Amino acid sequence: MKLLIGGYTKKKATGIYELPLKKADGLEMQMGPAKEVIKVGGPTYFVQDDKFIFTINNAGDKGGISSFELINGQYTQKDSYLTPGSAPAYIGINRNKKLLYTANYHTAVLAVFSYDQDGSLTYLDSVTHTADTLGPCPEQADGPHPHFFDETPQGNLVSCDLGNDCVDFYSFNNNKLKHLAKYQNEPGFGTRHIVFSLDGGYFYVVGELSSKINLVAIDETNWHFKNIATYSTIPDDFSDHNGSAAIKISRDGKFIYTSNRGHDTITVFAVNADHTLQLRQRISTFGEFPRDFNWDKSEKYVVATNQNTDNATLYTRDAENGCLTPIQKDIFVPEGTRVLFSE
Repeated sequence: MKLLIGGYTKKKATGIYELPLKKADGLEMQMGPAKEVIKVGGPTYFVQDDKFIFTINNAGDKGGISSFELINGQYTQKDSYLTPGSAPAYIGINRNKKLLYTANYHTAVLAVFSYDQDGSLTYLDSVTHTADTLGPCPEQADGPHPHFFDETPQGNLVSCDLGNDCVDFYSFNNNKLKHLAKYQNEPGFGTRHIVFSLDGGYFYVVGELSSKINLVAIDETNWHFKNIATYSTIPDDFSDHNGSAAIKISRDGKFIYTSNRGHDTITVFAVNADHTLQLRQRISTFGEFPRDFNWDKSEKYVVATNQNTDNATLYTRDAENGCLTPIQKDIFVPEGTRVLFSE
């Protein structure tokens, strides 16, 4: 098993790094040293389909996505789709349909691409968010900022817009995007990322600017929403700056996890039978500014990256109570913002 970690390439980093993860003498599991395997600008988010990696690419005055194929143990660039301006912040994937979804924080563009068996990319359609419901925070004053674009349980598409404090839903039929519905978060929420309950009847959306998780009931057929509850990801007495980032739900639907940049923790919530949340744990990431974390297929091992301190932390996860236990700290990875376990 191995890890792929990428992020900004503003200081020390030069692309995507691979780290081995294996049993060590007398230890449960340990991560080995990071080795660059893909040289690319600003791979702050990327996804994988077997031998292909599809990554954000910040190529100077242009930005977009690129594909790389693993050939004879080395990654080779296959294709790129770049346009003038900033690169996207997020890329999602449907491996069955061979589709990619990107959200561009700076240009407010949501786009859909297809890819073929050779890793070639084809632009299909896009929409651009407008300044409809901008929040009151300074980070929202300059316009809409979509930070997430991916699929819903019923196969529609959903975006999270930090500038507009909202969750938007789209259909994608005949290679065309169509807006279906909008859920409005409270002003200043800073809508960033989203996960859905196993039954598809609820979603949990995390607000970067508010450091909150909003639980919402959703009827994805008639597009009815009900605001159920909101939970803080940080302690009530924490007054320094914090920006919540990633949110994940365990495969069994019993636990929610989110990262906190500033408080520098991962917060763990247990999911009650009625889908409400109960705080279970806040645990340090042993570094500064943890934008992303992820787990292996078994969800036994979790890795968090700290963007500002160039290090990662390895945890074990207890499937019964959801809690994390650190087993390795201070693993050097420069400017890491994206973690992906790879077989």
